Amino acid sequence: MVDLLIKNGRVIDGTGETWFRAGVAVDGETIRILRGDVSSVDAARSIDASGCVVCPGFIDMHSHSDLILLSEPSHEAKVRQGVTTEALGMDGLSYAPASPANQEALFHYLAAVNGDPPPEVRWGSVKEFLDLFDGRASCNVVYFVPHAAIRVEAMGWDDRQPTGAEIRRMQELAREGMRDGAFGFATGLTYPPGAYSDTDELVAVAEAIADHGGFYMTHARYTLGDGLLDPFREALTVGRKTGVPVHISHYHSPVDGMGERMTALVDEGRSEGIDVTFDQYPYPAASTLLHSLLPYWVHSGGPAALLRRIQDRNVRGEIGESVTPQWGMTLEHYIFSHVKSEANKEWEGRSLTDLHQFRGGTMVDAICDLLIEENLEVAFVARTGNPDNIRTILRHPAQMVGSDGLLTGGHPNPRSYGTFPYVLGQFCREEGLLRLEDGVRKMTALPAQRLGLKDRGILRDGMKADIVVFDPDRVEATATFDDPRQYPVGIGYVIVNGQVVVDNGVHTGALPGRALRSQ
Repeated sequence: MVDLLIKNGRVIDGTGETWFRAGVAVDGETIRILRGDVSSVDAARSIDASGCVVCPGFIDMHSHSDLILLSEPSHEAKVRQGVTTEALGMDGLSYAPASPANQEALFHYLAAVNGDPPPEVRWGSVKEFLDLFDGRASCNVVYFVPHAAIRVEAMGWDDRQPTGAEIRRMQELAREGMRDGAFGFATGLTYPPGAYSDTDELVAVAEAIADHGGFYMTHARYTLGDGLLDPFREALTVGRKTGVPVHISHYHSPVDGMGERMTALVDEGRSEGIDVTFDQYPYPAASTLLHSLLPYWVHSGGPAALLRRIQDRNVRGEIGESVTPQWGMTLEHYIFSHVKSEANKEWEGRSLTDLHQFRGGTMVDAICDLLIEENLEVAFVARTGNPDNIRTILRHPAQMVGSDGLLTGGHPNPRSYGTFPYVLGQFCREEGLLRLEDGVRKMTALPAQRLGLKDRGILRDGMKADIVVFDPDRVEATATFDDPRQYPVGIGYVIVNGQVVVDNGVHTGALPGRALRSQ
């Protein structure tokens, strides 16, 4: 007898090959593909997948669920999209390894994007952090050593270059993280303290993880050089100098015509022998921390120093007109997604321009006053994307899917609830930009290959039972910019490590996820 039999479905195995008819049997945590008649197979439970696709569980290559998964382990916003594995530590903005004082400062600084951990839950090492997810979450996680954590641990929040001893400390922390199961080193080079680094620092840390099979995952330095391709050229430089694979986070530009130039840059790198890939979300909007709009020097010393500075009218005068969006957009396109207190919740869904006009004074005053009132916990969605570039970049063979989903606040980016069904429904079915088999591959086998997961991402005998069953004619993201906290339709079943987590569209309460470790 098998534990579960999924029958009568069209199997898309994740490899990109055309679909085929077969049953998928689940024994414990692993699967078997059953060809031909399965009517005589004895199963504790059967799911009739007639008219549906059966495929591997989706791997979100860029999430911000590091703390939300601990406080809200059902994780419906992501699991109901078919996500069975999430990448944590993204943009270098996470919390292990870290000593207690530094960890609390990181919690404070990043609360707007990651939320808060349960009050009784703390950790130190990467191992201790990963242990928290085993059997306590609805999906699996993979982790990347975050630049912010190891830089703060080695040298604090100073706006300067590290000493040789401090570089060696960061290298050792990165190695320890890899030995504890991390998959690589992640940076966020427009966020202090990572923004204070130079390329040599990135190369030195990346070199430290090379022997452990890690790769370099980067939110590029968008302020570098021409602000267009130079930020991504820095990422390729790290790969060129270290030999480690490079993965560029949320690869996109709102500038017209950049899609072709960005994919050409990837091709140039790969032709040179640099192993470069990237992820992308399908919505034309970014999301981030409000305090990221302030100049880097204002952040030096950490969150407490930041708050002290922005109370000073002289500092606000020095900030002046520097709080401006990139690429010629206006702050009218920046919409508050999360404001911590009930007193200011009314601003969620409204723009920075609305706040400024209501409060009067300067834009800097409006931003600084709100950050002080909310103890820094404010985030926004920037409606600044370019749909044409998204579609151009989507079709590149090195592209895979990452939601970059923030789950804080009442008005998040709809990508947090809709990324994966949007690709399947809008890009594959409605627009025909990808074959369905290729869309599934970008969510399954391709990220599994990049991560080096040998037992996930493909439906094949002996692989782990991370499975999604969806209706290709109905699958659709219902989340919108005006009403973003909406679950998708058309995804009936999600199975994680052999346990049904979403059953006919309803979360079962099961928490079979675990931390997947690289070593």
